[in-house]
Amino acid sequence: MRLRLILGDQLNINHSWFSDDEKAVYVLMEMRQETDYVRHHMQKIVAFFSAMRAFSHTLKGQGHNVHYLNLDDSDNTQNLTANLEWLAKKYGVSSIEYQQPDEYRLDQQLEQWAKETSYKVNVASSEHFLTERHDLAEFFKGKKMYLMESFYRMMRKKYGILMQGNGDPEGGKWNYDKENRSKLPAKATMPPVKFFQRDVSDICEMIERAGIQTIGRIKPSNFIWPVTREEGLEMLEWFCENALHTFGKYQDAMHTDGWSLYHSRLSFLINAKILSPLEVVERCIEEWRQRKDDITLPQIEGFVRQIIGWREYMRGIYWAHMPKYAEKNELNHQRKLPDWFWTGETDMNCLKHAINQSLDHAYAHHIQRLMVTGNYALLAGIHPDEVDAWYLGIYIDAIEWVEITNTRGMSQFADGGIVGTKPYVSSANYIKKMSNYCDGCKYDPKKRHGEDACPFNSLYWHFYDRHRDKLANNPRIGMMYRTWDKMNPKERENILSWADGLINSGN
Repeated sequence: MRLRLILGDQLNINHSWFSDDEKAVYVLMEMRQETDYVRHHMQKIVAFFSAMRAFSHTLKGQGHNVHYLNLDDSDNTQNLTANLEWLAKKYGVSSIEYQQPDEYRLDQQLEQWAKETSYKVNVASSEHFLTERHDLAEFFKGKKMYLMESFYRMMRKKYGILMQGNGDPEGGKWNYDKENRSKLPAKATMPPVKFFQRDVSDICEMIERAGIQTIGRIKPSNFIWPVTREEGLEMLEWFCENALHTFGKYQDAMHTDGWSLYHSRLSFLINAKILSPLEVVERCIEEWRQRKDDITLPQIEGFVRQIIGWREYMRGIYWAHMPKYAEKNELNHQRKLPDWFWTGETDMNCLKHAINQSLDHAYAHHIQRLMVTGNYALLAGIHPDEVDAWYLGIYIDAIEWVEITNTRGMSQFADGGIVGTKPYVSSANYIKKMSNYCDGCKYDPKKRHGEDACPFNSLYWHFYDRHRDKLANNPRIGMMYRTWDKMNPKERENILSWADGLINSGN
């Protein structure tokens, strides 16, 4: 008899564990260790606990022996390895097995415990990703830059995804990113949001009784997120049939009338391993092949790039650079995150909308995260630790391996250019171009300073001015400094003075 640990983001029913003949007790745990390491959105905790409970029920239905530890069980030590010790003793097992964790902290905790425990410990693959942990580091061995496009092309070739028989990419091009940056037209018909319905009152009450500090809002009687494999496959079908046809074109668009637009909202399901990245990509490609008359190549390529390119690339970056990656602060930003990031109470319409959407649904798509909330945090000089904690806590799909590389790297440039070749910052112009957020806002997106000027404008130039020593020689940024230098000196002084006031007031 052996004890097999299943973490909350390892809910892969197709794992080989469940088809072998080994006698095993499978254990899943709800723990304060996991609810408390950062302040999470209530919907995030509920989603993981609901998915874990459903997975346990599925395993039991298949005849497996499962020990499920609820958060409020009296014998729950609230610590992963302490629980493993007493469970191993309880069942008299000869060995303990666990799948490779995807978070560095859990990997280190289990690795250290395995050296100290008297039990034999074996480690298995999670059988989920398309690459091994250190494949990316090996692929870029000896190179200064980890160019995602090179990695993405390798992945396409390796798995034969969107490839022609002669080894060329479908359509003759690898990347259609330039065709995937459109703003929603004024009369765009957005697909209705796909909802599920589940009463999670019991989980919410348990979390509240335990005194766990959470963020965000929830309707316990009407939890809308899919948490089972059956629901995940239903969500995948909905995306293929209703949103894939314009996903690529409008994936960067933002609008006050739609919080998910044409996005799949499959990220939680994939990150919890309820769905596999390969099955998601293959199903979407199948839909594209069947509907080439109304699903163009840029739509499917943009989606594939996110899943087998960006997602796998970010995981490779994580394992290539942790634990030092979590300490990087290249721009030496030190300010605290404004209080309104936790409430959404700000007069800036774009931030109010993106933050309140996040508080309401534990979700925002990649451009809202990168070019609205992340953009503001970078321009205002917020410490990357503060930004990490917010992103890791607020989003339902946030697990450190994918969150920190996107936040500290792509969004905050704290890694000094490992992920992005330049900081992703913009003035109000980009937000106005890609959304309707500026409509009816208190602030004028065309003004640089003054009471009614959009804060993004002065903060944008303040950012470039204060980091000139680090950024001026970046060939992708030179034009910004030439524009800045051509401005009237008095105008530059007014911009910087106004931005100083905004930063110091926390606005």
